[in-house]
Amino acid sequence: MKGGPKSPRRALDGVLLLDKPLGLSSNDALIKAKRIYLAKKAGHTGTLDPLATGLLPLCFGEATKFSQDLLEADKTYEATMRLGIQTTTGDAEGEAVQAREVRCDEAAVVVALQKFLGDIVQIPSMYSALKRNGKPLYEYARAGQTVEREGRPVTIHALQVISCALLLVTFRVTCSKGTYVRTLAEDIGEALGCGAHLTALRRTGVGALTLDNAVTLNELATLNEEERDQRLQSVDALLSTFPAVQLDDAVTKRFLHGQRLRLADVATTCLEAGRVRVYAQKGGRLLGVAKAGEGVLVPERLIVTARHRARP
Repeated sequence: MKGGPKSPRRALDGVLLLDKPLGLSSNDALIKAKRIYLAKKAGHTGTLDPLATGLLPLCFGEATKFSQDLLEADKTYEATMRLGIQTTTGDAEGEAVQAREVRCDEAAVVVALQKFLGDIVQIPSMYSALKRNGKPLYEYARAGQTVEREGRPVTIHALQVISCALLLVTFRVTCSKGTYVRTLAEDIGEALGCGAHLTALRRTGVGALTLDNAVTLNELATLNEEERDQRLQSVDALLSTFPAVQLDDAVTKRFLHGQRLRLADVATTCLEAGRVRVYAQKGGRLLGVAKAGEGVLVPERLIVTARHRARP
């Protein structure tokens, strides 16, 4: 006996701030949210490991065009590391490979963390998803192979101890894209002379987005369609750090046809070179993203529908 007809997929534009649960991959979380919304098109803005929880912005419809901007954004995490034990994976999933005595106190931990502020170089874990010859490093590791990895430059913008109890240290870090927090925990453990591994990781910020308005999958499942739609942020939530530019009717059509505009024709006074979010003066609709400079405004990515309106 065949099941009933499938519910039609919906054309949605917007951003969902999801609080991803423990044990679920980013892709699985995306699939579940897409199914709840019956959305036609959706994507996420960078992965969180199954053992990590916290902020996972999901993009629907036109918002998927701007997901790359969050991939490039700084991230903020709260992490807990266990001192004295190193594991094969650098986190609690791996097997213990070495145990050492812990002789440091909280003051020593604070001093050690300061050494990692600013520009540093990380050697990615063999259990990372970084690819070598088209194959993730973790596949080599699971096969018992170790391959040479080059150091990757990253930037640690802020790093501070939240709590230090017995052998567990919880810290907050704001870092550039590409930073491996479990590698950071391992390196801090080495700096303390006792080794360490990550036991918990929660992402609290991506760019200007935070957990303040995030919702869980369980909460979404209890809402009706209207309530769920109200939890969607506007598409330009991904672009809040960009300056806003407004175009009048005469130049809006030209912009949406991908034409370059003279800055003298744009409804703005002082505009520095760089990327901007562009709106129609009439109705405040987001039109897309452009690059300003050398006297012109050059369209980069355009919004082709008006299903989800926003104002600067």
